[in-house]
Amino acid sequence: MATTNRTTRRKTTLQKAAQAVGAVFLLVGILGFIPGITSNYSTLSFAGHDSEALLLGIFQVSVLHNIVHLLFGIAGILLSRTNDQARNYLLYGGVIYLVLWLYGLIIGHDTAANFVPVNTADNWLHLILGIAMIALPILLSRDPNRAHGTTTR
Repeated sequence: MATTNRTTRRKTTLQKAAQAVGAVFLLVGILGFIPGITSNYSTLSFAGHDSEALLLGIFQVSVLHNIVHLLFGIAGILLSRTNDQARNYLLYGGVIYLVLWLYGLIIGHDTAANFVPVNTADNWLHLILGIAMIALPILLSRDPNRAHGTTTR
């Protein structure tokens, strides 16, 4: 009887982090379409600053905004399959959120440029998300044992 050595690859901490971030974005995208969790739901528009819908009564959302969260969440879950993809998702996703933060600071919230739409609460959340998403791959890539989730059975 022959014995075989199997190498199984467990998810690294970085992959788990990307998967968790993706799952949260997916959840937020879904919640943005649920009346009650999203207040002023009847004003939810496809895009633009005229949407008065507020996720959790705080964050201005639109159909486009919710779709972006859904797509960003799906990307995080799919890109968590490998350590390199997870790192890139978190790093470049964080950069995108910092750009969104700057965008929200620069544009007028009552102008056509606010097509996403964003409000002051969104801006602060984008800053925190950007910093956290960039910090995760930096902090979780420091330990070489975390980068290699390989075990032999």
